[in-house]
Amino acid sequence: MSSAVSPFRRTGLRTSVETVVTASGVLLVLGAIAADQDWFDRHFLPEFFFSRDAYVLGERLGRLFLCASGVALVIFVRPALGRLAENMSARQLIAATARILLAVALALMTSELTLRYVFPDVQVQGPVGEEPLRRPDARLGWTFEPARSKHATVNGREIEYVIDRFGYRVERADGPVDPNLPTIVFTGESMMAGLGLTWEESIPAQTGTLLKMQTANLAVFGYANDQAYLHLARELPRFRQPVALVSLFSPDLFVRNLDDDRPHLGPRLDWHPSIQRLRLSTLVKAVVPYHSDAEIGRGIEATKAVLRATEGLARARHAVSLVVVPEFGPESSVEETLRQRVLNDAGISYVLVELDPTWRIPGDMHPDPRAAHAIAAAVAARLQPSLATALPSRSRP
Repeated sequence: MSSAVSPFRRTGLRTSVETVVTASGVLLVLGAIAADQDWFDRHFLPEFFFSRDAYVLGERLGRLFLCASGVALVIFVRPALGRLAENMSARQLIAATARILLAVALALMTSELTLRYVFPDVQVQGPVGEEPLRRPDARLGWTFEPARSKHATVNGREIEYVIDRFGYRVERADGPVDPNLPTIVFTGESMMAGLGLTWEESIPAQTGTLLKMQTANLAVFGYANDQAYLHLARELPRFRQPVALVSLFSPDLFVRNLDDDRPHLGPRLDWHPSIQRLRLSTLVKAVVPYHSDAEIGRGIEATKAVLRATEGLARARHAVSLVVVPEFGPESSVEETLRQRVLNDAGISYVLVELDPTWRIPGDMHPDPRAAHAIAAAVAARLQPSLATALPSRSRP
C-alpha cells in the first residue's frame, strides 16, 4: 500500500515546490512591472554622488534584473527543483531545506560580525582616515578633530585642512576666527566646508573676500541639515556680532535628513539618540535605498522645522538668514518638488544657484573652484544689501 501511495506523495511534493517557485517568479515579474518611473521617483530619492541619468539607468537595469530573474525561476529553476523534489521524501526535503537555511544563517552571522569588526564606529561617517579626521560627538554624531592641520591629496592636488581648537576650518593655525568681529557664519557639510578645495577656494572664504568681511566655517563633512543646525546652535553664542547665517540645502542631499542611525531631530525639533541596527540592514539600505511616503513626509517636516529654527537663531541675533541651493545642470522634476516642498512651502529665504554640470572636481561630485566662486558670488550678491543696511547700526570693536 505504501509503495502505491509513494508516487502520489512524490508528485505532490513536486507540485508544491513548482507552485512556490512559479509564484515567486510571477511576483518578481509583476513587481518589476509595477515599479515604474513614477513609483521610483516617489520612493528612491536623488543621490548627490549619482547623476540623474545614472540613477535612471540603475533603476531600469534593476527592473530588468527582477523581470529576468522571475522568468528564469519559472523556465529553468522550477522544473529543476521539481525533479529534485520528486526524487526525495518529505523528510529528505525538510532536511535539505533546513541545511540550506542553516548555511544562510551562518553566512549572515559571519557577515554581520565581519562588518562590525571592519566598521566598529558607524557614528563617524566617512572613509576611514579621511582628512579632516572626525571624532564621535554624543549630541551631533561627529565633529572635526580640533586643533589639527593635515594635507590630503584630492585630484592630484595637495589640499591643506586646518582645523582650529573649536573644530572650524580656518586659513592658518595662527589665524583663528575672531569672535568679536562682525562675522558671516557658514554651516553645512562637505560642499560648504570645501572638500577638495584650498581655504581660499572655499565658499566661505570667497564670500568673505567679496564682502570684505570675516567668515566662520562651521561646516562638517557628512552633516545633514539637523546636525548643521545643532552645531550652529551650540557655537553661535561664541560670536558677538554674527551678521548673517548661511546654510545649505540640496535636494540631492535630502536623503541624509532621513538617517536615524545617528543623533537626529524630529519634526518638533525633539532630539533622538541614534538607533542601533544590524550592519547588514544598513548595508541593504545603502544598496536599496527605499523610503516610504510617510518616512519622506516626516523628513520634509523635520527639515522645514530645522530651517525655520535657523532663521529664528538669526532673528534673535539681529542677523540675516540665507539658505543656498546649488544645482548642477537642469533641475529634475523630483529635485524641484523636494525644493518647493521644503523651502517654498515653509517660506524659507534661499538663493538657487545654477551651476555648469562640468564644474565638479574630476572623479568627484563636489564643486570645483569655479562652482564655489559662483555660489559665493550669489551669496554675496544676496547678502550685500542687507549687510549694508545692518552694519552701520552695529558697534565695531
